[in-house]
Amino acid sequence: MTRAWLAERIFRHAVRDLPVTVSFPDGTCLGRGGPEMRIVRPVSFFHRLGTHGNVGFGEAYMAGDWESPDLTGVLTPFAARLTTLVPAPLRALRRLVDTRRPVTERNTPDGARSNIHRHYDLSNELFELFLDESMTYSSAWFRSGDDLHTAQLRKIDGILDYAGVTAGSRVLEIGTGWGALAIRAAHRGARVTSLTISAEQRELAGERVAAAGVADRVSIELEDYRSATGTYDAVVSVEMVEAVGEEFWPEYFATLARTLAPGGRVGLQAITMPHGQLLATRHTHNWIQKYIFPGGLLLSVPVIEEQAARAGLVIGRRRSLGAHYARTLSLWRSGFLAAWDEVTSLGFDPVFERMWEFYLAYAEAGFRSQYLDVWQFGLRSAA
Repeated sequence: MTRAWLAERIFRHAVRDLPVTVSFPDGTCLGRGGPEMRIVRPVSFFHRLGTHGNVGFGEAYMAGDWESPDLTGVLTPFAARLTTLVPAPLRALRRLVDTRRPVTERNTPDGARSNIHRHYDLSNELFELFLDESMTYSSAWFRSGDDLHTAQLRKIDGILDYAGVTAGSRVLEIGTGWGALAIRAAHRGARVTSLTISAEQRELAGERVAAAGVADRVSIELEDYRSATGTYDAVVSVEMVEAVGEEFWPEYFATLARTLAPGGRVGLQAITMPHGQLLATRHTHNWIQKYIFPGGLLLSVPVIEEQAARAGLVIGRRRSLGAHYARTLSLWRSGFLAAWDEVTSLGFDPVFERMWEFYLAYAEAGFRSQYLDVWQFGLRSAA
């Protein structure tokens, strides 16, 4: 009861200056006006918030304790003020509700397989419902008039260009996804070895590679990045480093370096968060980690620069695609919501559906508020 009482006081203080409208069943409204957040069950909402903090905020949405006709619109101001929502004198109380990262989610080779299985092996059919035809599950790169598919291919080409992939290139891909990058590289005339630890992704990616007519140039291996052997003219990895975990960042970047042939280049795409927030939260367990990406941890740009340098790599080129990720996520969420009946037919219940709606809106809000960013980096050996 004390935690719920305190959570309510903090919440009411936090939202009074936000450009949102927080409405309660008794007709009370808070905020400066804007997208509406309807508190449906205040007692349950504040209990969850007081007991589990940011995890409870997401769980309350999953349970139907609050709702919004504009979920991304509501979450964006929260994301923009994430580091200052709680008054400074009360931030020390976070330790009362923040939980530590579970030891079971360490990204050892076995742990990484388990973590990946919990998200990427949910159902290939689920992802097909909202991704573009290339089945690309990372930020696109839009230009005027682009549809999602065109923008996804541009993003892939951007990474391949940074890595210098041309006809005859030997390419190592760390993190296969459903094969779009490997297929695109093979169409350039490259030979690709692609590593994944998702059995379901490997199966469908293999089918897609064969259908694209490039099976003779693409080999998809069910293998951890730490086991990679050989040297390659180009090493590419798109939004996989987020699943590595702080403990194993040095090994990941060392793998990029040791598999790179002399004169070769790396194309890396990574989601980033502010460095100060990374330092403040790297040992805590948040809603996204609990429900969506177990074992995940975003890096900051300074961390990427530091880890690359330690591995003997230098960053030669970079571009930010944060605004493009917001648009990508908006399109994914629209597709997901439009396919609600099909999601149900795959066996997923309404709580799962609300969880994924919240995940996609939560992530979009992070990029819209510029709390999150995503970068493409071109790296080469420092030697």
